[in-house]
Amino acid sequence: MSGEDVWITGARGFIGRHLAVLLAASGRRVVGLGHGAWPEAERWGLARWLNGDISPDNLGQLARDQGRPAIVFHLAGGSSVGAAIAAPREDFKRTVEATAALCDWLRLESPETRVLAVSSAAVYGAGHIGPIPEEAAGRPYSPYGYHKLMMEQVCREYAETYGLGVVVARLFSVYGPELRKQLLWDICRRLEAEAPVLELGGHGTELRDWTEISDVVRALERVSDLASPEAPVINVGSGRGLDVRSIAELVVKAWGATTPVRFTGAARAGDPASLVADGGRLARLGFDWRVPAEEGVAGYVAWRRSGAPT
Repeated sequence: MSGEDVWITGARGFIGRHLAVLLAASGRRVVGLGHGAWPEAERWGLARWLNGDISPDNLGQLARDQGRPAIVFHLAGGSSVGAAIAAPREDFKRTVEATAALCDWLRLESPETRVLAVSSAAVYGAGHIGPIPEEAAGRPYSPYGYHKLMMEQVCREYAETYGLGVVVARLFSVYGPELRKQLLWDICRRLEAEAPVLELGGHGTELRDWTEISDVVRALERVSDLASPEAPVINVGSGRGLDVRSIAELVVKAWGATTPVRFTGAARAGDPASLVADGGRLARLGFDWRVPAEEGVAGYVAWRRSGAPT
């Protein structure tokens, strides 16, 4: 609501900074907590940025300086399947331990604060065909997915046991300006280097629910109102699957290149064949997806070619 104080953990990340801009524009005072010096924080809508871990000391400092928040948008945690596979203990610390620290501090110091916990479709894992409903069994395929599922369970523990107001938002394949990793970024780097062939891992038939960042942060704002001790889970996905070959060809087209796209046929570790949302719950809230893939990819390429640092 306009005038609310909100905190964003992980606000310096790709999704967090876009969310901060949206929330600040709607009249909230936005405070961020996460890792790294960030002199540009004010430009992204933050009234305060604290560089540090999610710990009782840091959370208490923010509360003393800024007041207790009406809601915490909890985005902090691991953000890469590959990094989680390479360093699972560190990913566990960033995702599961940090969430437990946040929830326990809220239980003790700010029990009226609501939490929107940002999770991932990776909790569903492999073996799904067609759109995946929120009730589908979680069968994580990587440490990243396991830790996101554990993070959700920690939130549910504090909701059911202590009455903390929680809602879990499971994101699918989010892309857009400021994303400096993953498939679209890698393709643009190769096109910039004028690679004669764009060779990618996998088969190209892998289905993903591609969601542009401006739509995603609107959805997060919308579902934050659902936080309650029932800890509902909402898929933040469009329900429209697009295979990796098609998204790669859209990038090549937007770049203005004719580079052929080929696939090695070797699947990456932790990479399911299909992750597409059943977006019915979000649709019933009146949410509309506004950015089709061709438009979103063109916007990403335009941002990348405008001089985004590599």
